Amino acid sequence: MRNSYAVFMKQLRETVKNKTILIQFLMFPVMVIIMENAIKIENMPEHFFVKLFAVMFVGMAPLTCMSAIISEEKEKNTLRTLLMSNVKPFAYLAGVGLYVWLMCMAGAVVFAVCGGYRGFDFCMFMLIMAIGILLSQLTGAVIGVCCKNQMSATSVTVPVMMIFSFLPMLSMFNPTIEKIAKITYSHQLSILINGLGNTAIEPQSILVIAANFVLFAVLFAVAFQRKGLS
Repeated sequence: MRNSYAVFMKQLRETVKNKTILIQFLMFPVMVIIMENAIKIENMPEHFFVKLFAVMFVGMAPLTCMSAIISEEKEKNTLRTLLMSNVKPFAYLAGVGLYVWLMCMAGAVVFAVCGGYRGFDFCMFMLIMAIGILLSQLTGAVIGVCCKNQMSATSVTVPVMMIFSFLPMLSMFNPTIEKIAKITYSHQLSILINGLGNTAIEPQSILVIAANFVLFAVLFAVAFQRKGLS
């Protein structure tokens, strides 16, 4: 626990210095504040931008941050130094994971406030965001572990990030894309968020999210067993 806490504090102190990571945490929360207050279109669904950007935030920020942090520290040999200093891989991943999760959850609070969620709906929104952030972190960790350096991690992260971030939005305009998007956790999160306060939770959404979690957990286990963190 001490090692995990030390890794967490290390990442927290470096947040301001690492502009690539910082902008991921700030970009969509700032955008949703601006768009919700500056753009008013007739017949536009209530809090349209909150629901749209919340899913994009989940599909982009945690995934990018996890892959960037792990790959950067592997490339600079910082990670090797930590492991040689008796920091266990699990402690390192727990510290980084907690840091990214809490920073993203702070952004989720901004979305919830802008969306006007209260009481039970607020709790459900935060729960949906928490699950989505965790899944994206796991996806980013797979990429970070598999890639040797930050450049290769970025080349893999960008297309994966675009799939999970933009598929839910594109599925609103194209039935074919919607059929493909249904198997992704980000699309199911979008369905859950849009249904808050109006419709019951569909079992299909829970099953797809659970299946995605199992898939990425297996991929991470295989990647970690083969590559480790060195």
